Amino acid sequence: MPQDDRNALLQIDNLCKSFGGVQAVNHTTFDVVEGSITGLIGPNGAGKTTLFNLVAGNHKPDSGSVYFAGDDITGMQPHALFARRLLRTFQIPHEFDTMSARENLMMVPGEQSGENLFSTWLNFSRVRQQEKTIRERADSVLDFLGLSHVADHPAGKLSGGQKKLLEIGRTMMVDARMVLLDEVGAGVNRTLLAEIAGKIEQLNREHGYTFCLIEHDMDLITRLCERVVVLAEGTVLTVGTPEEVTSNPEVIEAYLGHTDNDMLKSQRSRG
Repeated sequence: MPQDDRNALLQIDNLCKSFGGVQAVNHTTFDVVEGSITGLIGPNGAGKTTLFNLVAGNHKPDSGSVYFAGDDITGMQPHALFARRLLRTFQIPHEFDTMSARENLMMVPGEQSGENLFSTWLNFSRVRQQEKTIRERADSVLDFLGLSHVADHPAGKLSGGQKKLLEIGRTMMVDARMVLLDEVGAGVNRTLLAEIAGKIEQLNREHGYTFCLIEHDMDLITRLCERVVVLAEGTVLTVGTPEEVTSNPEVIEAYLGHTDNDMLKSQRSRG
């Protein structure tokens, strides 16, 4: 196990994953401090989403380890990580499109009595009470996210930004300890993106959520993150503040030839 660090909630130790001879993640090591918002950036193909998939249990690593709250969670299935309150969102939201926004949230909590046919027959009052509690929780989350006005709308009809908020809302239904955010800003207009950023900050400050986010929008990274991990060719290139990484010659070189390089130039010109 990596050196003990009481502040590290997530520890990624020498993680490797290849697909058909392509080394997507290559001896990657870094940690995420509890209570922080940590950014994960890098050019397209750097291995960012593969790394999230390894941590979240969607893929098993070829070698290396992942630790969460000091426990080895390497290769654990997503449902087991869900029980530990380690959750992820997706770049393309995975909503149940014909169900309402409220119903999408109410689906999240596990081990609901209503899922058991015998409980429905034999303990109907308990099922109704639990459903009422979950519904109240969902309405509270929708209110927090500013989505109460679309509570009864089919989730598939929501805007891209509203779907991203709903994804965050799913993590709130189980009071996540840590959330992996995959390009929360992709396809979202600037006004709604500012609202999403505000909700992430509020969840971090007031509710103690720890976030690690993949993002190409450096304005968002700079606003949210004190610490940024840069991946290139599946390995950690450098770690630092947003200002440090965007002025690092190695980072600039890694982005050359990628459209993402425009992002870095824009960020430096504003700095």
